[in-house]
Amino acid sequence: MIRLLVCGISVMDYVHRVAALPVSEGKHRSTSFERIGGGCAANAAVAAARLGAEVTLMTRMGADATGDELAGLLAGQNIVPAFARGGRTPLSSVMVDPAGERMIVNFPGADLPDTPPDVPTFDATLCDCRWPQATEAVLRAARAAGMPAVLDGEKYTPESLAALASHVVFSAPGLRDFTGIDAMPQALADAAARLPGRVAYTDGPNGVTWADGPHIPAQRIASVDTLGAGDVWHGAFTLALARGRDLTAASTFANHVAATKCTRAGGWDQYPTHIELETE
Repeated sequence: MIRLLVCGISVMDYVHRVAALPVSEGKHRSTSFERIGGGCAANAAVAAARLGAEVTLMTRMGADATGDELAGLLAGQNIVPAFARGGRTPLSSVMVDPAGERMIVNFPGADLPDTPPDVPTFDATLCDCRWPQATEAVLRAARAAGMPAVLDGEKYTPESLAALASHVVFSAPGLRDFTGIDAMPQALADAAARLPGRVAYTDGPNGVTWADGPHIPAQRIASVDTLGAGDVWHGAFTLALARGRDLTAASTFANHVAATKCTRAGGWDQYPTHIELETE
C-alpha cells in the first residue's frame, strides 16, 4: 500500500447552506447546517485515504474539546495521527450557495505548537504552508530521500518553501499572489523560472495547466458543492504520482476525483472511494 505523508492545517468547519452568498451586512438565514472536519491538509489526507492510500497526517490542533472532536473525526477516516496539540483549534465559518460556490471566514487557531513531531517514512508527501516549520522539515526529508513532494500553493506561499518541492500546484489566486502578475500565462512562466520543480495552477472548471507541459481540462459537471475540491485534487494527484503516473495521467485522475466530489454536498464521508472509481 502507498504511504503518503500529508502535512499542514486541520480545521473544524461550520457549514451553512444559503440561498445566496451575502453581499451586505445584516442577518442572513441558512437552510441547513453541518459541523464537519476541514482544512487543506486534513481534506487532502482524507481524500487520499479513501482512495486507498495509507495516510499519516502531520497537523496541529488545540488542546481543547474541538481538537478532541476533530481528532476523532480523522480517526474515523483511518488517518494515522502525527499530531501536535496545544492552544486553540482552527475554525472556519463557511457559506455555500446552490451552485456550490462558497464564502469562508477562517480563524487560524491560537497558541498552536511550532515544533513538529519526527518525520515518519513515506512514499510521497503533500504539504501546505500553514505550519511552515513542519512543512520545511517534511520537504527536506523528501528531497533527501528522492521522494515526490507536492506543495499546495495557496495565497501567502513562501518562496523558500516552494523551492523545496518537486511539484508546486498553485490555485489561480495563489499564483497571482506568489508572482504579483494578474495574467496567468505570464504568472505561470514567472513562477516556473523562479522554482526548480514542476509548476502548475488549478483553476476550477478550467482544469490544470503545467508550465512547459500539458493543459488538462476539467470535466463538465453540475456542481453542487465546491468546498474542499482543491484539497481533494491535491490528495488525489499526490497519490497518483506515488503510484508512478506521469503529469497528464496524475492530473486527469485528480480532475476526475475532484469533479466527482463537487457533484456531492457534504464533508469527508461524501469523498469518492477507490471502490466507487473502480466500478465506474
